[in-house]
Amino acid sequence: MANNYTDHPELKFELNHPLMKRIVELKERDFRDKEDYDYAPLDFADAMDNYDRVLDITGELAGTTIADNAEGVDLEGPHHVGDRVHYASGTQANLDAMVKAGLNGMTMPRRYGGLNFPITPYTMCAELVAASDAGFGNIWSLQDCIETLYEFGDEDQHSRFIPRICAGETMSMDLTEPDAGSDLQSVMLKATYDEEAGCWRLNGVKRFITNGDADLHLVLARSEEGTTDGRGLSMFIYDKRDGGVNVRRIENKLGIHGSPTCELVYKNAKAELCGNRKLGLIKYVMALMNGARLGIAAQSVGISQAAYNEGLAYARDREQFGKPIIQFPAVRDMLSNMKAKLDAGRALLYQCARYVDIYKALDDISRERKLTPEERQEQKLYSKLADSLTPLAKGMNSEYCNQNTYDAIQIHGGSGFMLDYPIQRYYRDARITSIYEGTTQLQVVAAIRYVTNGSYLAQMREFEQAEVSEEMRPLQEKAKVMADKFEEAVEHVKNAADQPLHDLCARHLVEMAADIIMLHLLLHNATADADLFAKSAKVYARLAESEIARHHTYVMGTTPETLAEYVEA
Repeated sequence: MANNYTDHPELKFELNHPLMKRIVELKERDFRDKEDYDYAPLDFADAMDNYDRVLDITGELAGTTIADNAEGVDLEGPHHVGDRVHYASGTQANLDAMVKAGLNGMTMPRRYGGLNFPITPYTMCAELVAASDAGFGNIWSLQDCIETLYEFGDEDQHSRFIPRICAGETMSMDLTEPDAGSDLQSVMLKATYDEEAGCWRLNGVKRFITNGDADLHLVLARSEEGTTDGRGLSMFIYDKRDGGVNVRRIENKLGIHGSPTCELVYKNAKAELCGNRKLGLIKYVMALMNGARLGIAAQSVGISQAAYNEGLAYARDREQFGKPIIQFPAVRDMLSNMKAKLDAGRALLYQCARYVDIYKALDDISRERKLTPEERQEQKLYSKLADSLTPLAKGMNSEYCNQNTYDAIQIHGGSGFMLDYPIQRYYRDARITSIYEGTTQLQVVAAIRYVTNGSYLAQMREFEQAEVSEEMRPLQEKAKVMADKFEEAVEHVKNAADQPLHDLCARHLVEMAADIIMLHLLLHNATADADLFAKSAKVYARLAESEIARHHTYVMGTTPETLAEYVEA
C-alpha cells in the first residue's frame, strides 16, 4: 500500500531536526494541555510521536484515496451549477476522508478543536497531499488561512469561526481582481459600513479566487473613501451562510483541474472587519501571503517528488537497445539532477518552516504574557530569517518543480506526451506554482533586499563555520568560493549605483544566494545521514557551481551601457 510519508524517509529526517525541541517547547507551553485533552502530548517524545502518526495517516490517505481519485478529478473537474460550485465527486470523497481522519485545523489550539501542531508537520502534510493531487492540495491547505484570522481576529471571531474550520469547513482568500493581480494596491472591491445593520457591505468583483465558493473568505477590500493605494485597504471576513456572493464562472485552466478557480460577484454582501482598518494589505495580507507562499513551496516539492517517482519508475521499466533506459548516462544525469533539486528544495522549505514555527509561537506567547528580553531577541532573529527564506523557498521550489516535471516527461519520451501517463498531469499542475501567490519575479523583488543588506551572505558565512563530515568538507570549501563570487557580484551591482542595472541583475543575485544556501543545507543533511543525502549533495554541488559561474559571468559583464542592448520599454 502506497504511503507518501513512509515511502520517503527524507521527510522523517526533516521532522526530527534538532530545532524541533525548541519548537515543541514553545508550542506546548510546558505541555499544559495534557490535563484537559486526552490527545495532548505528555512530553517531547510524545509530541513527536503524535506528529509522526498524523503524517503516517496523511501519507496513507494521500497515497491511496487521493491518488486513486486524482485521474478522475482531473478529467471531471468542478461544476458550475447556478451560482455555486459543486466539487468533482473524487474531490468531495477526498474532503470527507480528510475530515473523518481529523486532519483539519491542524495548527489551531485544542480549545477550538485543533491539534495544536507546529507549521512544520502541517507543511509536510501539505507536501504529501500535493504529491498525489496538487489541485486537491489547494482546497485542503487553504484551511491555513485560519492562521491569519487567528493572528489578527478577536476572540469572538476565534470562537465562531475557528471551530468550523477544524470541523472540516473550507476557506479562501479573495485578493485579486480583474485589474489587480500582482498589484494588490489597485484593489477596488468596495467596503461600506451599514450603520442600520451594524455590519460592512462588500460590492465588486474578485477574479482568480482559488476555492472561491468556500465556507469562509478572507477578503481584501477598499474601506477608505477616496483612496487609491494600499493604505485604503482593509481585511474582512465573509461567511457564505450570509449570502450575497455568487460565482460568475469557474476559470478553465491548464492544470490543477480539481481546484475551482472562480470569478466572484459581491452584491451588498454582509461582512465583518478582521483586525483594524487600513492594515489589510500592508500587514494582514503580507502575513497571509507568506503563509501561502510556504504552502506553494510545499506543493512544489510534492509535485517534484511525484515527478521524480514517475521518471525513476519509467526509466527502470522502459527498455531500448536491449537494456533499461536508466542505464544510459543521459537519463541517469537527468534523474540525479532531479533528485538533487528535490532534496535541496525540501531542505530549504523545512528550514524556513522551522524558523516560521519559532517566531510564530513566540508571537502567540506574547499575546498571553510579556516576552523576556531573550525571547524578544529570539523572536526578532527567527522572524528575519523566515522572511528572508520564504521568497527563496517559494521561488526556487516552484522553478525546480517545473524543471523536474519537464525532465520527467523527457525521460518518458513520446509516452510522456500521451494522456495515458500521470506525468502529463504533474507537468500541467506544476506550471501554476511559479505564477500564483506571487510570480518568481515577485519573489525576487521580496528577496533582493536580503542580498543588498548582507543577510544572505551572513547566513552563508555562518554555515561555513559549521562542522561537516570529512566527505563533505571539500564541498564546503567549494561553497566558500561560491560565496566569494556572490559577494563580488553583489559589490559590482552596488558600486554601479544604477537602479535599472540593479533590477536587471536581481534575479541572478537571488538565485546565487539560494543555490549556496541550499548547498549548505544539503551538506548539513549529508553529514547527519550520508546514505540519504551524500549523493544529492555531490550532484547539487556540481549544479550549484555551474550556476554560480553562469550568474557571476552575467552580472560582472553587465554595466549601465549594456542596458541599451535590451528591448526598450
